Amino acid sequence: MQFAPDDKTAIIHLYRGELSRMVAYRTRLDTTTNWAVVTSAGLITFTLGNNAVPHYVLLMAVFLNTVFLTMEARRYRFYELARRRVRLLEAGFYGKILGGADTDWVTPLLETLTQPKLPITLLQALTVRLRNAYLGLLGVVYAAWLLKLYLSQKPFPESAQIGVISGWVVLSLAALAFLGLLLLTLLHAVQEED
Repeated sequence: MQFAPDDKTAIIHLYRGELSRMVAYRTRLDTTTNWAVVTSAGLITFTLGNNAVPHYVLLMAVFLNTVFLTMEARRYRFYELARRRVRLLEAGFYGKILGGADTDWVTPLLETLTQPKLPITLLQALTVRLRNAYLGLLGVVYAAWLLKLYLSQKPFPESAQIGVISGWVVLSLAALAFLGLLLLTLLHAVQEED
């Protein structure tokens, strides 16, 4: 496909704009991950450093991490849209200039510009962010929570009690939540391989 000089300039500016958008979303993703790491580290240090602090403070860290995960998954969907546009421009426009094969990159790029549709679902974004950052972070928080329960003065199942909710119920719900996130990540990984 041949472009007029003004068209080439517009495409170059589009590329720079989309690249800038992609970098901005990548920075937002890193910022949210940093919030999760700092919050988790602070709450772990605070909880394990003081015997008077109850164990469920670490369960609040799990809750905050899931809030950050949800925020980050939404941002990741927009990041993927910008990354897709950048990739189309690199492979099509710049690839052709550098002597590559002529591919149909204009039609998919035009579709993303005129009818923007996020390329991945929220569930896919959640699993990607879980696998890349949050599953390990949540594992550390859960390990710290179990350590806090172990170090308490009460026997193990009773040490997990929160108010009138028995320790077995709290342990079961916490285990189900973590196993659910782990299963979600593993199922998505299997789907990607198919």
